[in-house]
Amino acid sequence: MKKLSAIITLFLFIINFAFAQDQDPKAKPILDDLSKTTKAYKSIVSEYIFTITSKEKKQLEKQTGKVQVKGNKFKLEIPGNTIVCDGKTIWAHNKDASEVTIKSFDGTNEDQLNPTKIFTMYETGFKYKYDKEEKVGAVMCHLITLFPSVKPEKKKFHTVKLYIDKTKKQMVKMVMLMKDGSIQTYDIKSFKPNVALADPIFVFDLKPFKADQITDERD
Repeated sequence: MKKLSAIITLFLFIINFAFAQDQDPKAKPILDDLSKTTKAYKSIVSEYIFTITSKEKKQLEKQTGKVQVKGNKFKLEIPGNTIVCDGKTIWAHNKDASEVTIKSFDGTNEDQLNPTKIFTMYETGFKYKYDKEEKVGAVMCHLITLFPSVKPEKKKFHTVKLYIDKTKKQMVKMVMLMKDGSIQTYDIKSFKPNVALADPIFVFDLKPFKADQITDERD
Protein backbone atom coordinates (compact mmCIF):
# COMPACT_ATOMS: atom_id res chain seq x y z
CA MET A 1 0.00 0.00 0.00
CA LYS A 2 2.97 2.33 0.47
CA LYS A 3 3.66 2.34 -3.27
CA LEU A 4 0.01 2.97 -4.11
CA SER A 5 -0.07 5.80 -1.56
CA ALA A 6 2.89 7.46 -3.27
CA ILE A 7 1.19 7.30 -6.67
CA ILE A 8 -2.08 8.63 -5.25
CA THR A 9 -0.12 11.46 -3.60
CA LEU A 10 1.19 12.38 -7.04
CA PHE A 11 -2.24 12.48 -8.63
CA LEU A 12 -3.83 14.37 -5.75
CA PHE A 13 -0.95 16.82 -6.01
CA ILE A 14 -1.73 17.22 -9.69
CA ILE A 15 -5.33 18.32 -9.23
CA ASN A 16 -5.40 20.32 -6.00
CA PHE A 17 -4.44 23.94 -6.83
CA ALA A 18 -5.64 27.30 -8.22
CA PHE A 19 -3.74 29.38 -10.78
CA ALA A 20 -1.25 31.97 -9.47
CA GLN A 21 -0.75 35.35 -11.15
CA ASP A 22 2.90 36.31 -10.62
CA GLN A 23 4.45 33.97 -13.20
CA ASP A 24 7.66 33.94 -15.21
CA PRO A 25 6.71 35.18 -18.71
CA LYS A 26 9.38 32.98 -20.28
CA ALA A 27 7.89 29.83 -18.76
CA LYS A 28 4.24 30.56 -19.47
CA PRO A 29 4.21 30.06 -23.29
CA ILE A 30 6.10 26.78 -22.90
CA LEU A 31 3.54 25.50 -20.39
CA ASP A 32 0.70 26.80 -22.56
CA ASP A 33 2.09 24.88 -25.55
CA LEU A 34 2.42 21.75 -23.41
CA SER A 35 -1.19 22.09 -22.29
CA LYS A 36 -2.49 22.74 -25.81
CA THR A 37 -0.58 19.78 -27.24
CA THR A 38 -1.66 17.39 -24.50
CA LYS A 39 -5.33 18.35 -24.58
CA ALA A 40 -5.45 17.79 -28.34
CA TYR A 41 -4.70 14.08 -27.89
CA LYS A 42 -7.70 11.75 -28.04
CA SER A 43 -5.88 9.22 -25.86
CA ILE A 44 -2.53 8.66 -24.13
CA VAL A 45 -0.66 5.49 -23.21
CA SER A 46 2.38 6.12 -21.06
CA GLU A 47 4.85 4.03 -19.07
CA TYR A 48 7.00 5.54 -16.33
CA ILE A 49 9.55 4.71 -13.63
CA PHE A 50 8.94 6.05 -10.12
CA THR A 51 11.95 6.38 -7.82
CA ILE A 52 12.34 7.62 -4.25
CA THR A 53 15.81 8.71 -3.14
CA SER A 54 16.74 9.69 0.42
CA LYS A 55 18.45 12.97 1.28
CA GLU A 56 21.65 10.92 1.55
CA LYS A 57 21.15 10.01 -2.15
CA LYS A 58 20.32 6.40 -1.29
CA GLN A 59 17.63 4.78 -3.45
CA LEU A 60 14.75 3.74 -1.22
CA GLU A 61 12.22 2.53 -3.75
CA LYS A 62 11.81 1.97 -7.47
CA GLN A 63 8.80 0.77 -9.43
CA THR A 64 7.31 0.89 -12.91
CA GLY A 65 3.82 1.95 -13.87
CA LYS A 66 1.54 2.30 -16.86
CA VAL A 67 -1.37 4.66 -17.43
CA GLN A 68 -3.92 4.64 -20.26
CA VAL A 69 -6.17 7.68 -20.65
CA LYS A 70 -9.10 8.34 -22.98
CA GLY A 71 -11.21 11.39 -22.23
CA ASN A 72 -12.40 10.98 -18.63
CA LYS A 73 -11.62 7.25 -18.63
CA PHE A 74 -8.37 5.76 -17.34
CA LYS A 75 -6.56 2.60 -16.36
CA LEU A 76 -3.58 2.77 -13.99
CA GLU A 77 -1.34 -0.24 -13.45
CA ILE A 78 1.31 -0.34 -10.74
CA PRO A 79 2.87 -3.30 -8.93
CA GLY A 80 0.20 -4.94 -6.81
CA ASN A 81 -2.64 -2.67 -7.91
CA THR A 82 -4.83 -1.91 -10.91
CA ILE A 83 -7.22 1.04 -10.92
CA VAL A 84 -9.84 1.31 -13.67
CA CYS A 85 -12.38 4.05 -14.34
CA ASP A 86 -15.04 4.35 -17.06
CA GLY A 87 -15.81 7.96 -16.18
CA LYS A 88 -18.65 7.02 -13.81
CA THR A 89 -17.30 4.16 -11.68
CA ILE A 90 -13.82 3.51 -10.33
CA TRP A 91 -12.58 0.02 -9.45
CA ALA A 92 -9.43 -0.46 -7.34
CA HIS A 93 -7.99 -3.99 -7.43
CA ASN A 94 -5.48 -4.87 -4.71
CA LYS A 95 -3.83 -7.94 -6.21
CA ASP A 96 -1.98 -8.97 -3.04
CA ALA A 97 -5.21 -9.10 -1.02
CA SER A 98 -7.29 -10.22 -4.02
CA GLU A 99 -9.82 -7.52 -3.20
CA VAL A 100 -11.74 -5.00 -5.31
CA THR A 101 -13.16 -1.72 -4.02
CA ILE A 102 -15.81 0.06 -6.11
CA LYS A 103 -16.66 3.76 -5.81
CA SER A 104 -18.60 6.32 -7.82
CA PHE A 105 -16.25 8.58 -9.78
CA ASP A 106 -16.52 12.36 -9.70
CA GLY A 107 -14.03 14.16 -11.95
CA THR A 108 -14.57 17.38 -9.99
CA ASN A 109 -13.71 15.77 -6.64
CA GLU A 110 -10.24 17.00 -5.68
CA ASP A 111 -9.77 14.16 -3.19
CA GLN A 112 -10.31 11.41 -5.76
CA LEU A 113 -7.62 9.78 -7.86
CA ASN A 114 -7.66 11.23 -11.40
CA PRO A 115 -4.73 10.31 -13.70
CA THR A 116 -6.47 12.01 -16.63
CA LYS A 117 -4.82 15.23 -15.43
CA ILE A 118 -1.31 13.89 -14.99
CA PHE A 119 0.12 15.75 -17.98
CA THR A 120 -1.49 19.11 -17.18
CA MET A 121 -0.55 19.20 -13.48
CA TYR A 122 1.17 22.58 -13.70
CA GLU A 123 -1.99 24.46 -14.70
CA THR A 124 -3.24 25.09 -11.21
CA GLY A 125 -1.83 26.32 -7.92
CA PHE A 126 1.79 27.03 -8.75
CA LYS A 127 4.18 29.85 -9.14
CA TYR A 128 6.69 28.90 -11.81
CA LYS A 129 9.92 30.08 -13.36
CA TYR A 130 12.04 29.10 -16.33
CA ASP A 131 15.28 27.50 -15.19
CA LYS A 132 17.40 26.41 -18.16
CA GLU A 133 17.76 23.99 -21.03
CA GLU A 134 18.93 20.53 -19.99
CA LYS A 135 19.25 17.13 -21.62
CA VAL A 136 17.33 14.13 -20.33
CA GLY A 137 19.08 11.24 -22.05
CA ALA A 138 19.29 12.35 -25.68
CA VAL A 139 16.32 14.73 -25.43
CA MET A 140 16.87 18.47 -25.04
CA CYS A 141 14.33 19.83 -22.57
CA HIS A 142 13.10 23.03 -21.03
CA LEU A 143 13.48 22.84 -17.25
CA ILE A 144 10.75 24.74 -15.43
CA THR A 145 10.59 24.93 -11.63
CA LEU A 146 7.25 25.07 -9.80
CA PHE A 147 6.45 26.17 -6.26
CA PRO A 148 3.07 25.47 -4.60
CA SER A 149 1.14 28.69 -4.05
CA VAL A 150 -2.00 27.43 -2.29
CA LYS A 151 -1.53 26.32 1.33
CA PRO A 152 2.12 25.34 0.73
CA GLU A 153 2.50 24.59 4.44
CA LYS A 154 0.22 21.57 3.98
CA LYS A 155 2.23 20.05 1.12
CA LYS A 156 4.81 17.33 1.60
CA PHE A 157 6.97 18.86 -1.15
CA HIS A 158 8.38 22.35 -1.61
CA THR A 159 9.57 22.29 -5.25
CA VAL A 160 8.68 20.48 -8.46
CA LYS A 161 10.90 20.38 -11.54
CA LEU A 162 9.32 19.73 -14.95
CA TYR A 163 11.39 18.60 -17.93
CA ILE A 164 9.58 19.34 -21.20
CA ASP A 165 10.74 18.06 -24.60
CA LYS A 166 11.55 21.17 -26.64
CA THR A 167 10.53 19.61 -29.94
CA LYS A 168 7.57 17.39 -29.07
CA LYS A 169 6.22 19.67 -26.29
CA GLN A 170 5.71 16.68 -24.02
CA MET A 171 6.64 16.12 -20.39
CA VAL A 172 9.50 13.62 -20.11
CA LYS A 173 10.41 13.86 -16.42
CA MET A 174 9.14 15.29 -13.15
CA VAL A 175 11.13 15.64 -9.92
CA MET A 176 9.49 16.43 -6.58
CA LEU A 177 11.72 17.78 -3.79
CA MET A 178 10.14 16.71 -0.52
CA LYS A 179 10.28 18.59 2.78
CA ASP A 180 11.90 15.60 4.51
CA GLY A 181 14.87 15.87 2.12
CA SER A 182 13.91 12.92 -0.06
CA ILE A 183 13.39 13.16 -3.83
CA GLN A 184 10.58 11.56 -5.86
CA THR A 185 11.32 11.17 -9.57
CA TYR A 186 8.91 10.21 -12.35
CA ASP A 187 10.75 9.29 -15.56
CA ILE A 188 8.33 8.95 -18.46
CA LYS A 189 9.85 6.12 -20.48
CA SER A 190 7.23 6.01 -23.23
CA PHE A 191 4.48 8.36 -24.33
CA LYS A 192 2.12 7.32 -27.11
CA PRO A 193 -0.69 9.71 -28.06
CA ASN A 194 -3.83 8.91 -30.05
CA VAL A 195 -3.66 5.16 -29.49
CA ALA A 196 -6.87 3.28 -30.36
CA LEU A 197 -8.25 2.26 -26.95
CA ALA A 198 -11.50 0.29 -26.82
CA ASP A 199 -13.95 1.34 -24.11
CA PRO A 200 -14.05 -2.15 -22.47
CA ILE A 201 -10.44 -1.52 -21.33
CA PHE A 202 -11.90 0.93 -18.82
CA VAL A 203 -14.43 -1.46 -17.27
CA PHE A 204 -13.18 -3.87 -14.60
CA ASP A 205 -14.27 -7.51 -14.91
CA LEU A 206 -15.69 -8.70 -11.58
CA LYS A 207 -16.58 -12.22 -12.73
CA PRO A 208 -13.45 -13.91 -11.28
CA PHE A 209 -14.19 -12.53 -7.78
CA LYS A 210 -16.43 -13.82 -5.03
CA ALA A 211 -18.87 -11.55 -3.22
CA ASP A 212 -16.70 -11.35 -0.08
CA GLN A 213 -13.79 -10.07 -2.19
CA ILE A 214 -15.76 -7.07 -3.42
CA THR A 215 -16.48 -3.91 -1.42
CA ASP A 216 -19.02 -1.66 -3.10
CA GLU A 217 -18.94 1.85 -1.63
CA ARG A 218 -21.22 3.48 -4.18
CA ASP A 219 -24.28 5.32 -2.91
